[in-house]
Amino acid sequence: MPTSSTNSDAHTPARNVVEDKHRLANDAGRGDGLMHSAAGGSIRRGRAGGADPVVTGRSAARGFTLLEIILVIGIIALASVLAASAMGGGFKGMQLKAAAKQIASNLRYTRAEAIQTGKPQRFVIDPGKHTWQAPKSHHGDIPAKLGIAFFGAREVQPANGIGAIQFFPDGAATGGRIQLTSGTAVWNVDVTWLTGQVEVTHGAATP
Repeated sequence: MPTSSTNSDAHTPARNVVEDKHRLANDAGRGDGLMHSAAGGSIRRGRAGGADPVVTGRSAARGFTLLEIILVIGIIALASVLAASAMGGGFKGMQLKAAAKQIASNLRYTRAEAIQTGKPQRFVIDPGKHTWQAPKSHHGDIPAKLGIAFFGAREVQPANGIGAIQFFPDGAATGGRIQLTSGTAVWNVDVTWLTGQVEVTHGAATP
């Protein structure tokens, strides 16, 4: 006698529908858990009305690395500023060095003019007015906050309180020193009388 397979087959579609519903419900529940990101990390996704997302994995690692780089750059910048302040008195120290180099450059220019023209040329500095003059209308100012002292031959000074160094066609000079100061920082611009060579040094004040 044939079996009644018709009733069994009739219930199969209904059972499959029920199983599919259970599977979808489970998948939806898992969807409220971890959601993986394309970068390899993971984001904890809360249910509706839950807390803010929390980023974990590689994304967090990259964020800490960037923070470390910023901290290192900040430390290097701070160390540079402290080193500049310690070595040269900060901004005033840089002003002092720049002024000394400018004076030295124009002293060398004055010497070159004496050799080229075959005539004596003179560099003049006025410590009171913080100004200097060189041949062919070359002139400049020295920052008012810097101290200035001149040591040289009185025979070539144009007036009392004004210093001068004279260069000759053979390159020699009357010699002298121009000293610039800012607090405890000191720069000396020296001119050798025999050769007329100009040298800038960072040293102690002349007594």
